[in-house]
Amino acid sequence: MASVRLQKWLAAAGVCSRRKGEVLIQAGRVAVNGQVITELGVKVDPAADRVAVDGVPVAAPDETPIYIIVNKPRGVVTSCEQEGVPVVVDLVTCKARIYPVGRLDKDSTGLVLLTNDGRLHHGLLHPSFDHEKEYDVTVAQPIPEGALRSMAAGMPMMGTKTRPATIQRSSERRFRITLKEGKNRQIRRMVRKVGNHVVALKRVRMASIRLGKLKEGQWRHLTDREVERLLETLPPEINPERP
Repeated sequence: MASVRLQKWLAAAGVCSRRKGEVLIQAGRVAVNGQVITELGVKVDPAADRVAVDGVPVAAPDETPIYIIVNKPRGVVTSCEQEGVPVVVDLVTCKARIYPVGRLDKDSTGLVLLTNDGRLHHGLLHPSFDHEKEYDVTVAQPIPEGALRSMAAGMPMMGTKTRPATIQRSSERRFRITLKEGKNRQIRRMVRKVGNHVVALKRVRMASIRLGKLKEGQWRHLTDREVERLLETLPPEINPERP
């Protein structure tokens, strides 16, 4: 297969427009076969070269996009490979190379998306795009209204402040929280700051995709309608086909 310019390859793969591809390359966010590329004249062989944006492999234009939802059990990690530890991709039967969209810590359970679609990965995780992630949280001690208000308003953390969150109480020790960001172990840190600690944390929604009745350890392909709705949430610079 003939080689093509890298920015043209990115556009053909549905990652972005050709112009946006040039911007990503010059910013050092694109790698070919593990090597970061910053020059616009580089060409790639679509049949042989592996391209990644922000460290996330992108499916070649002729590969069928795959979208899978998993209910991750506790003790499973969301990295693609970690010696001696079960990883989330091992729960799925899929011959294609798929990757988790974001992370869910080892002690947490719930919804993880797996895909080979790099534009979806970037679009769902970039903080400027405001995609929601919803969690069901159980804490050790009854949590007062003031503590919930403090977490909802935003809290100092890791040299910055968390963004405002939406919180709905379920019981004395349980609540739902919706975030538009994903700092490392953010909910657990927030709960500790109000003098409590998390005993169970489950992600139940990511953007328009809900966990529903999928049991722990089970997985399924997203329906065509789910995929359509998910891609519709991506901004035009990520999904040029969006109306």
